Amino acid sequence: MVFIHNTAEVSSKAKIGANSKVWNHVQIREDSEIGDNCIIGKGVYVDKGVKIGNNVKIGNSASLFYGLIVEDGVQISPHVCFTNDKLPRAINHDGTLKSEKDWVLSRTLVRYGASIGSKSVILPVTIGKWALVGAGSVVTKDVPDYGLVVGNPAKLMGYVCKCGKRLTEICSVCGISLEKIKK
Repeated sequence: MVFIHNTAEVSSKAKIGANSKVWNHVQIREDSEIGDNCIIGKGVYVDKGVKIGNNVKIGNSASLFYGLIVEDGVQISPHVCFTNDKLPRAINHDGTLKSEKDWVLSRTLVRYGASIGSKSVILPVTIGKWALVGAGSVVTKDVPDYGLVVGNPAKLMGYVCKCGKRLTEICSVCGISLEKIKK
């Protein structure tokens, strides 16, 4: 059963999977797809055509713009913004207002199990499986699987395991080793 709060605006052309929850003041646009068992927090914006996998948690006030694909098991913390335009301008060189035909879509992929920290800004990149983006980061380059990135611009600071702990050798809980990741 899907729960949709009565203040949410969900397009009749959007697909929402079983047992997902859509909270207050969410907007989900046409042709977007949300998988099973997802939580879409208060005030989230899901643009047209965005694809979200199963078991994804999206924190309050996150903005997910067109061109974004989120695989299963991803954590998107509050106030994260996924942009989709590397050359943003309101007007053309001649002063005329830009339209959709003037825009070059850039795509972002967030891979299985990744976690994006609060207030991060993600430009069109690929974020690897189980990667961790530190809160407040501005991600302008691809993040490797298990990569830990922080800062503005975000820089690779090391690697994390599936539990989200910084790796130095091998995690005693999930069994991921730094040696295996670096191969």
